[in-house]
Amino acid sequence: MSAISREEVSHLAMLARIDLTPDELDRMAGQLDVILDAVATVREVAGDDVPATSHPMPLTNVTRPDEVRPSLTPEQALSGAPESEQQRFRVPRILEED
Repeated sequence: MSAISREEVSHLAMLARIDLTPDELDRMAGQLDVILDAVATVREVAGDDVPATSHPMPLTNVTRPDEVRPSLTPEQALSGAPESEQQRFRVPRILEED
């Protein structure tokens, strides 16, 4: 038995405002059925002792401490700029402003 019917696919397509031909509806129903079967298989395998995760490996944000270090002065940073203004790079305007 299919997990999703052609009529349900048609309804979902209508909600998503996707115009599907009858052939596409049939093909999509089959493809979604395969996906739902795979999800059901995973649901069977995943035990209560396995926590839900969004990634197979733990993710950590790799950052360094924010420390003040020697760097260029504004004058040094702007020394090679064709134009500068108020200690900033001056660039051509690309958007028209009203």
